[in-house]
Order: sequence, then structure tokens, then C-alpha cells
Amino acid sequence: MTDKNDYPTLANADLIDAERSLFCDARPVPYEPYPVDFVEKFANWVRANSLWVLAFGTGCGAIELNPLMTSRFDANRYGIQMRPTPRQSCVIVVAGYSSVKTLKRIIRSYEQMQGPKFVLGLGICSLNGGMYWDSYNTIKRIDQYIPIDLYVTGCMPRPEALLAGFIELKDKIKAGQCDGTNRYVKDFDWYKANQKKVIKNWDMPDYNW
Repeated sequence: MTDKNDYPTLANADLIDAERSLFCDARPVPYEPYPVDFVEKFANWVRANSLWVLAFGTGCGAIELNPLMTSRFDANRYGIQMRPTPRQSCVIVVAGYSSVKTLKRIIRSYEQMQGPKFVLGLGICSLNGGMYWDSYNTIKRIDQYIPIDLYVTGCMPRPEALLAGFIELKDKIKAGQCDGTNRYVKDFDWYKANQKKVIKNWDMPDYNW
């Protein structure tokens, strides 16, 4: 197992002295699989069949999330349940158009989730900005700021497409292919550099667990 002391601390230099002590300065630590292979496979099976979802509706994509939980589509039968806070969730759905202002909240929410955690980009806007691609305020590639495990593209994708995306995400989790948590840790400095290029008034800790 990796010792947390092996990782350097964060200066959180963007915070004023009065606030710096309020936040942890420890860098994120990678998720380490169970040492026994079949135990890790069982854990992935459990994770895949109990997806607690934080719906981060940044734009029109969010309108497709509500029908998913109704009796017509009944996402609950797949173990999918909406949760109100990042700390209760293992999946964040970034739904729709993202601006510089909302990106800051997306990052904060993602970092507050416990690992292993997964990200689903809903709608073409999360991939290339969609119809807003040429706006100065549009975030075109969410995966440059947080790791994305799966995209469900369209403008907007219907609830059936979103449900199919969740099923594919479940299959990837069972296969151990959703390693976004560790990618974020491994490339932490790269992600932070990208985030700070577009968010000028950072004024928050570099890691908000």
C-alpha cells in the first residue's frame, strides 16, 4: 500500500493565510485495488450495480435526467439512484453546456466525491461545446479538466440513450476499465494547470476532498 506521506503537500498559495488552515493540503491519493483479483472483481460488480449519481445540470441536458427516474424508464431497476451531494455519490453526470463559471463548481463537486468515482458526459456540449463552441465562455472539452469515463452524445440525447450509457458504464466498471480516479491523481498537475488557465479567480483549495 502507498503511504500518504510519500506525496508532497499542496501550498494552496491562492488562499489567504486566514483560510489556508481551513483546508487539507494533502494531495489526492490513488485508489489501490484489492490485492486478491476475485475480490476486486466482486467489488467492481457491487459498484456497477449500485450507482449513486450526482446530476450536475449545467444546461439543457439536465432536462433529460428527470424522466430517467420515472416509471417509464425506471433507472432504479439498474441500481441507479440520484443523490443530493457529492460526498454521497460515486458518479457525476455533467449534463449539457459548461461555462467557465460552472466549470469551477464541477471541479469542486468532483473532488469532493470519494473514490473510486466515475464521470459521465451527457450531450455533445461536454465533448466539443456543441452549438456554443465558438463562445469565449464555453468549455469545449470537459476531459481536459476532469477525467471522463464515458460520453453520451447528442443534442440532446433521449432518456433511452442516457440509460444505454449507464449500462455501458456499468459494463466498463465491472471490467475494471474506469480508472479516472487514478488518472486524475497521476496527471494532477496537468489537470490543475488546465483548470487555472481558464479560471482566473481560483480562490479555492487545489484539492477539496
